Amino acid sequence: MNNARILITDDEECVRTLIKKSLERENMKVFQAKSGKETLNILQEESFDLIILDVMMGDMNGFDVLKEIRKTDVHTPVIMLSGRGEDYDKILGLGMGADNYITKPFSPAVLCAQVQAIIRRNKEIMNVKENTKKLTVGPFVFNYKTYKCYKNNDELPLTSKETKLMKFFMENPNQVFTKEQLYQNVWEDAIVDDNSIMVYIRHLRAKIEDNPEKPTYIQTVWGIGYRFSVES
Repeated sequence: MNNARILITDDEECVRTLIKKSLERENMKVFQAKSGKETLNILQEESFDLIILDVMMGDMNGFDVLKEIRKTDVHTPVIMLSGRGEDYDKILGLGMGADNYITKPFSPAVLCAQVQAIIRRNKEIMNVKENTKKLTVGPFVFNYKTYKCYKNNDELPLTSKETKLMKFFMENPNQVFTKEQLYQNVWEDAIVDDNSIMVYIRHLRAKIEDNPEKPTYIQTVWGIGYRFSVES
């Protein structure tokens, strides 16, 4: 983990200093930003192994910052910090692409361990993609080179949009996503109504589930959205 580059964004200097000291003890190189806009400006010039991002800031909240980061196709791992521990906030942050959501007050030692684990896992994922060009989740395999998906070694007859949706689910297993988040990540800027997303989910279930009437992989989380559920 030596020389890992970390960007800390928090409008409280005491919080930034506390995290900085903990990470530097692990030989990480720490950069700081005190606002969301400063973070976005820094990311135009620098790259990092991980970003620690506060949710509640004066100029723009961490959710908006994360949304802008992902819109620019920056996939750097992000840990969100917040004094708000409601489940909806956690689901929103994780669904937008955060890798973890930690509530304040927090243990600097635990945060440091999370940083190390996420960086290590991200490097392993990138190595797998680079070396095999395949992603395996449960009985499913996605081939990045051919853009084909398989279940138990049998190719799934997916349309282009179903392929994108399946790829997104496989890259984010066991996370809950609202319909709006699926629009943003799969349809990007296209306008898709609730009925359309339900139709795509139903068609995908028909192709990947053993029993589409009782789905075990694409689960409905009532009142929120959907989860692609597989064993860890």
